[in-house]
Amino acid sequence: MFFDTHAHLDSDRFGGDAAGVIARAREAGVTRIVTCGSDLASSAACVQIAQEYERVYASAGVHPHEAHSICAGAGAPVVQPEALDQLRQWAAEQRIVAIGEIGLDYHYDFSPRDAQCAVLAAQLCVADELSLPVVLHNRESDPDFVSLLESGPVGIRGVLHCFLSTAELARWALDRGLYLGVAGPVTFRGMDGLGAILRDAPLERLLIETDSPYLAPHPHRGKRNEPAYVPHVAEKLAEIRGMPVEELARITADNGRRLFGVT
Repeated sequence: MFFDTHAHLDSDRFGGDAAGVIARAREAGVTRIVTCGSDLASSAACVQIAQEYERVYASAGVHPHEAHSICAGAGAPVVQPEALDQLRQWAAEQRIVAIGEIGLDYHYDFSPRDAQCAVLAAQLCVADELSLPVVLHNRESDPDFVSLLESGPVGIRGVLHCFLSTAELARWALDRGLYLGVAGPVTFRGMDGLGAILRDAPLERLLIETDSPYLAPHPHRGKRNEPAYVPHVAEKLAEIRGMPVEELARITADNGRRLFGVT
């Protein structure tokens, strides 16, 4: 019924208990999950999990926090070609459904900004080459993020995961054909601005997600998040849209299957 389009099942916070996490999700009506990598090792773990469990799919990529791990140099950083080749290999073996989680994060700056930009640009090109969608992270980096997407491959498809930005960025993303990922924060107090954006966005361009183990929705806020909690996200989004949660779940699941090319 529900499709959690963004989780991190390889996280240490799950203690290696992917089986238990997935079983609880199934009991909660979550029939599909995309588990997203954050670096090459994490992506490899996600690929392994996806191979082991039916209707669990992997996304592989290097998160902006980890950009420094595959990029060196100052001024004009060079992305390691072998890292990009690994993404190509997973795609050739049909083990991944997207490139991600990739993007920019200027809040923490765990990687130099020039490295983040270089790694994002390179992975956008790989996604275009492989005809795969992208799972995009953007935090406090709107101008550079938009610039890189605008100057990158024309046909890029994907989702702005855990969308928490402005109405202006939402309009830009939707005009470009991107999806908006709706996560736990939509259930938090003081999110009326986000609610207004999601109320007006085309329903066929919305996805639901947990970003688990992070950002647990109300009433689990502050606890470890997991895919079993994505129904809370769906319930709040259905309330915002003024529609039955069952219909919202069906439409967002259809959207996820269409974007990621899964059954």
